[in-house]
Amino acid sequence: MLVLLSTLLLASKSAAAMFQLPPGDVDVVGQIEYTKATREETLVDIARKYDIGQDEIVLANPKLDRWLPEDGDQVLIPNRHILPKAEREGIVVNLPEMRLYYYPRPVPGGHSILITYPISVGRMDWVTPLGKTRIVAKDKDPYWRPTKSLKEEHAREGDVLPDVVPPGPDNPLGGYAMRMGIQSYLIHGTNKPFGVGMRVTHGCMRLYPEDIERLFGQVSVGTQVTLVNQPIKVGWLAGALFMEVHPPMDEDQDKYQDIISAAFSAIAEAIAGTANEQRVALNGSAIKAAVEEQSGIPVMITK
Repeated sequence: MLVLLSTLLLASKSAAAMFQLPPGDVDVVGQIEYTKATREETLVDIARKYDIGQDEIVLANPKLDRWLPEDGDQVLIPNRHILPKAEREGIVVNLPEMRLYYYPRPVPGGHSILITYPISVGRMDWVTPLGKTRIVAKDKDPYWRPTKSLKEEHAREGDVLPDVVPPGPDNPLGGYAMRMGIQSYLIHGTNKPFGVGMRVTHGCMRLYPEDIERLFGQVSVGTQVTLVNQPIKVGWLAGALFMEVHPPMDEDQDKYQDIISAAFSAIAEAIAGTANEQRVALNGSAIKAAVEEQSGIPVMITK
């Protein structure tokens, strides 16, 4: 079994989930955890405390009220993840999952680790691009210079944006920004942390203020960034096959109309060429439930 380098680190606010990087034939990290809601907390408060995105915690707890959970309600913390199908290097972002995975270069003599953070991504009319790029610049206390198209959009709604917004509480980039090689696209903080884990940005990737501060200090200019779109992830742990399903991006709904077929294609790809190829017994009920619920929680799909 995979041994965690560290359990989920808890502080007064969110702390990143850090794990020992598993070998290449293991794809699942972390554990499901539970906590109790109190009268003073919303699910959004609990999400930030445990470094989970807003939509992520709502999908994992569909029977609880987002804003008024009952005192003592059991809240599932979805801190188990199947690693995206991508090179385990630098930063990997899975857009439908709204989660960033960071693979730091290992320290000589030390363990290879993985750190993961929830993010917000671009809404349907401001889609975050896919593919590989790199971090080309880092800015502490950045100035925000809204693009022409963004200024035009706001002007149509009667909101005139300035040419430049200086650092401070009104700056939507927050205290830190990392510029990618894709023009006008950033990984940055926010002055509206309640929106982290939702499709609310203009294509950039937004982190909790405390998360971007940590990531900013960890990532160097030149770090590879890989942006993928994988609503269905399939991976191995201890000889068992797991599947994790997230709601597809709005613009991909037509592509995933037959999501069961897409799920079985992903399963076949994960099984092909492995030592288990000839003896995998799938659990059809588990697959059907995972596809229907789209909870973002890894489910074992082998018998």
